[in-house]
Amino acid sequence: MKKLLCYMKGFRRECVISPAFKLLEASFELLVPLVMAAVIDIGIKNGDKPYIIRMCLLMVALGVTGLCCTLVAQYFAAKAAVGFSSRLRHALFSHIQKLSYSELDRAGTATLITRMTSDINQVQNGVNLTLRLLLRSPFVVFGAMIMAFTIDWKAALVFAVVIPLLFLVVFWIMLWTMPRYKRVQAGLDRVLGVARENLTGVRVIRAFGKEQAEIQRFEEENESLTRLQTFVGKISALMNPLTYILINLATMAVIWVGGLRADTGAVSQGQVVALVNYMAQILVELIKLANLIINIAKALACANRVEAVLELPVGMEASLKKEIGKQPGALAFENVSLAYQGAGAESLSHISFSAEPGQVVGIIGGTGSGKTSLVNLIPRFYDCTSGKVLVSGTNVKDWDPEALRSKVGVVPQKATLFSGTIRENLLWGKEDASEEELWQALETAQAKEFVEQKERGLDEPVAQGGRNFSGGQRQRLTIARALVRKPDFLILDDSASALDYATDLKLRTAIAKMQGSPTVLLVSQRAASVRQADVIVVLDDGEAVGVGTHDELLESCEVYREIYESQFRREERGQSHEQAK
Repeated sequence: MKKLLCYMKGFRRECVISPAFKLLEASFELLVPLVMAAVIDIGIKNGDKPYIIRMCLLMVALGVTGLCCTLVAQYFAAKAAVGFSSRLRHALFSHIQKLSYSELDRAGTATLITRMTSDINQVQNGVNLTLRLLLRSPFVVFGAMIMAFTIDWKAALVFAVVIPLLFLVVFWIMLWTMPRYKRVQAGLDRVLGVARENLTGVRVIRAFGKEQAEIQRFEEENESLTRLQTFVGKISALMNPLTYILINLATMAVIWVGGLRADTGAVSQGQVVALVNYMAQILVELIKLANLIINIAKALACANRVEAVLELPVGMEASLKKEIGKQPGALAFENVSLAYQGAGAESLSHISFSAEPGQVVGIIGGTGSGKTSLVNLIPRFYDCTSGKVLVSGTNVKDWDPEALRSKVGVVPQKATLFSGTIRENLLWGKEDASEEELWQALETAQAKEFVEQKERGLDEPVAQGGRNFSGGQRQRLTIARALVRKPDFLILDDSASALDYATDLKLRTAIAKMQGSPTVLLVSQRAASVRQADVIVVLDDGEAVGVGTHDELLESCEVYREIYESQFRREERGQSHEQAK
């Protein structure tokens, strides 16, 4: 929690004004029992109505002034808490953006979402309550005890005994519940993870008829979280009855001692009433303090979880060098290996190949052979564990990540569009792209025709995830987004899987004719898509079992020959069947 306090800088005034006005309001509240004692001992005893009216007006004035102080305190506490949580959320989001894919994989999406939302909201609530009540409640408790001693020290001994016992109960419960609240938040992570997984894969779940199984899985996680929350809640709920018992016993003792002292004339009836009022004030404040402690325990647990994410080291250190590549479009892998964190074996082993500027590199292999892992090393989404990846003649680790990625256009396996318009999605590739550049990119990506048919053209709305477009349209729009950048390197990671062979061919032909042709890395499971590539890398279980041209690999690489023959013989059989019909 200490490391998060730096985000409170700039709110020092609010952090002083809020508790100061709360203490001022509490001071007025502590004067009320004395005024009541005066009304009883002087006004009522002597039948002095004007005095009673003046004292009543004084109490009203104290109440109104206290209300004004409370409003000021509430405003500044809220301002500080919201400002603090806003800065913290920005810092957390910014830090997450700097994490490599490895750190994101280790942390998990579900827990990051929980910490960005629920945890920071709990911290915000804790800061707000701390500024308003953390000083006020103890101030009133000890202030009431001091005021009681000014009335009669013998009767006030009851206060001196009961207050330490109350604080002992409060802090014991706080220390016991705090670690349990961490487990509650971890349980919330698991529930969110299951819910997110189900919402993302709802089509697969329905296709396999696993709705009931997933409902049961969710219920198990939810029930586990419920049991833990109920258990912790029961312990936290002990605070109110325990404090009530102690306070009521103390009130009985005050009345008994006060009555005895009043009989001897040591204290007046009004002073006994004041002592009871002070005990009632302590009761109210301890109830507030009990709830405050519970909320602070939650906030501290959540703050530690947020701090844990902020302390995740950024695995990829950014180079200070911005532009150091001297061979635009040149690419080389030198004995590259990659092992993911926690994996038992390497995903890529001793990969070596090179490509000249403007060449097309085809990457083919079976599912799980490491094709995506290979191309993810170029924009440095992951760092290789050994060997070198050279981009434009320079090791990617010596590039500034932003400068490196500005030269790379990536079209991932899953076509992802963002809510907005087609124009806004395309401008992700190049913020200052002209209208002509956008249409040129769409034409190259074979998307111009269907965009022109849209009523609003480039300003056609795009739903979240591009749900209002077909799979092929989404793929072509993501390709266009990458082409707008006019990158030196274009990575097409199986990004034409939803396109027919004719459209796929037109796309590859159009990319080859682009002005200042980029070095293209074409990941595909189709031999037809990569057969015209200048260099073909054949992967099998993370190893490059063949590197060369189509003709060379048919002669020398058994894996490539099997892929090619299985696909083309199937096509030939399909054509023969059509002719037979």
